[in-house]
Amino acid sequence: MIFENTGLEGLKSDLLYLDESATKAGFIRWQWEYYRATYDCKIEDHKDGGEYFLRINTRAVEGKLEKSDAVLAIEAVYLGKTTFPHGLEYESPVPQPVLDTARKHIDELKALLGA
Repeated sequence: MIFENTGLEGLKSDLLYLDESATKAGFIRWQWEYYRATYDCKIEDHKDGGEYFLRINTRAVEGKLEKSDAVLAIEAVYLGKTTFPHGLEYESPVPQPVLDTARKHIDELKALLGA
């Protein structure tokens, strides 16, 4: 599921501040390479036992991720359900409590980034 109109797409931040803000909002920088990084926030569905990941893709627009002053732009925000053994599936319906939790994390990150 892709989140549209979050207010995050296109926002830019230096790597150090984005890492700090994302951590405060419940995300971790999970995958990264020199020019892109993915921030994930795990959300558990306590009713049905499912696990979801709210994922934010970023791309370096200045510098490389090996330096804390690299500037990243947020490209996309989406949500996937975990599948065995280690994948994400993006087409399944998402329970409303999971969507509400995801929206809370998005709004918190947006506020921290000053959007």
